[in-house]
Amino acid sequence: MSGSADGLGKATAKSLLAEGHEVVVHVRGEGRRTAVEDLVMAGATAVVGDLASLEQTRALADQVNALGPVDVVIHNAGVYSGPTVLPVNVVAPYVLTAWIQRPARLIYLSSGMHRGGRPELAGLDWGGGRATASYADSKLFVTALAAAVARLSKDVLSNSVNPGWVPTKMGGPNAPDDLRLGHLTQEWLATSDAPEARTSGGYWHHQRRATAHSSVHDQGFQDRLLEELERATGTRLPMAPRR
Repeated sequence: MSGSADGLGKATAKSLLAEGHEVVVHVRGEGRRTAVEDLVMAGATAVVGDLASLEQTRALADQVNALGPVDVVIHNAGVYSGPTVLPVNVVAPYVLTAWIQRPARLIYLSSGMHRGGRPELAGLDWGGGRATASYADSKLFVTALAAAVARLSKDVLSNSVNPGWVPTKMGGPNAPDDLRLGHLTQEWLATSDAPEARTSGGYWHHQRRATAHSSVHDQGFQDRLLEELERATGTRLPMAPRR
């Protein structure tokens, strides 16, 4: 699970460990290992890599693959502003999806703010040299990525989750939503055998399917997004159709 040092990622890891699951947690750099020391002491395995770096993101995938097949990947890491919004929020989930040996389930953290995103792909700096997209844009893109993976890969359950506006470092202490509900849906989609949890292509909020931005399920937009990400990273999704 990416972004495990604090917030929803750490809360999700704690809950999954308490339920007896094997958990791999991620931190940005060696100096952040102390932030997950309690999780490691509880049985988690830590991997390290800066998701703003394409090279380190690929190396992170190699670390995960060296541990053996994983059942679920939760793409939780995110930043709210600045030039690394696209690399961290969109490029990293794309590259990790392409490079990590295919799990049974993929979960991508979205946001209700994705509905304010712009489905415009021209002129974007995917490498993070300059800020060319908003947080809302990035969450629209990653929600569309989750839907594209669901459409193209019938043997993987791929979903996106809106955790709500919760009191984390990003959400702020006055956020009105329930922190527990903010990570319950990810855990449920990752582990439950309930028929509803074993579906794919959904955009979820508090264990209910919600309505996403119209571009999320637009096949043409999905395909253009995948083409842009392939061009920017030199990495093709294994399930993507050859052109």
